[in-house]
Amino acid sequence: MATKRRPLRPNLGQSGGGPSSSSNMNFRPGGPDITRSEAKGTRPTAAPTSIREILVMGVIHLCKKTIFFNTDLKVALYLGSLFIISLIGDFLPFPRTYFARSDNLFNLYFVKVGWGWTLLFLVPFTVLSSYTITCGDMKRMLRHHLPRVLIATFFWFFWTKLFNVVETSYGRCTTKGYASKSSCLKAGHLWQGFDISGHAFILIHSSLVLIEEARPIIKWETIKEHLRNELHNRSVSETSSSNPLRGLNTEQIRSLQFLYTRLTPIIRTLFIGMAALQLLWDIMLVGTMLYYHRMIEKVISGIVAILTWYFTYRFWYPTNGLLPESPGNGSFYYQRDNFVFKRPTHLPSCPAAAPGGVQASSSNGKSTGQSQQQQQQIPTFMGMPLFTNAKAASTAASLLKAEQQRRTEKHLQMGVDS
Repeated sequence: MATKRRPLRPNLGQSGGGPSSSSNMNFRPGGPDITRSEAKGTRPTAAPTSIREILVMGVIHLCKKTIFFNTDLKVALYLGSLFIISLIGDFLPFPRTYFARSDNLFNLYFVKVGWGWTLLFLVPFTVLSSYTITCGDMKRMLRHHLPRVLIATFFWFFWTKLFNVVETSYGRCTTKGYASKSSCLKAGHLWQGFDISGHAFILIHSSLVLIEEARPIIKWETIKEHLRNELHNRSVSETSSSNPLRGLNTEQIRSLQFLYTRLTPIIRTLFIGMAALQLLWDIMLVGTMLYYHRMIEKVISGIVAILTWYFTYRFWYPTNGLLPESPGNGSFYYQRDNFVFKRPTHLPSCPAAAPGGVQASSSNGKSTGQSQQQQQQIPTFMGMPLFTNAKAASTAASLLKAEQQRRTEKHLQMGVDS
């Protein structure tokens, strides 16, 4: 005999303290990203993810973990390693390896033209990513983003030339009778001077610039989600959305949608190349520490590279009103931190139940507050937040808490019945 279908969540409508028509439904139209008061239509869902896309995202995630290692800690490691490893090498020579040869493949074809390799990936990545997030505004891209590459190139040229001037002006030939470095070297002799390590400077300078300029890739995938939700909001005349694209006009939305679709595969490929190149520079820097120059020459070059990075990317670019802008700035801001939401006030608290139906309590108020804050943190997958706005996160938390309360009440009722 056929019976009436039992709803999946019979108490869901009563968990908020009042009746709801959704309590007798086996689904919520629009999913957890939309409340009943907002439901003017079914919210669009993401297209199925292919295996190829999953593999690409896995590689991108691995590259992010590699290149976005804590920058402040990396700078400290650069300085500490330059001092300690180089000092040990000055008094206790390291075993000779392939990297000790000045004609090794990596030194000849990568380090000696290191800034050229950096620009090979840096220029197209900066142009394409900034052109996308400015919604195709060529003037803004040329005025606010491309100058960062030119400034980094200027400092590379200025410091390396200055290092050569110092070595030439304050050195001498091992054989008397040669007053200039060029004549000494042409005669087959050695020129002894204060040779500040240009290799150490280029490797550290290039690595830090690559790290900073690659930052637009952080949460790049959320742009697709924002586009889908914003187009839906506009189709149903939703004006109270917290979508970061809500301030864009129709032409900017159309341009962003086109550029993001067309340029994202290229931007991802360039980013993978930048991550691999930055890792190579770190490896070659270790070789420079072990086998080339004296400690003081490498430490000075490292300090110059780090001060140059700090002045430009930590002091100059973040200053409002001064050109250029920081990487990732555009016509909208999509690199928000993971949302942290407050517990809804209309739901009763639901502490965890201990065995036997006794509610567990914490004797340490501080640890309880920390655990609640951890529970409020939005979960992520491969570094990406699972929700795109605070309202969706709060709604999902309300549903989850109501479900937990229902299960707790059921567990207590079963304990009473038994």
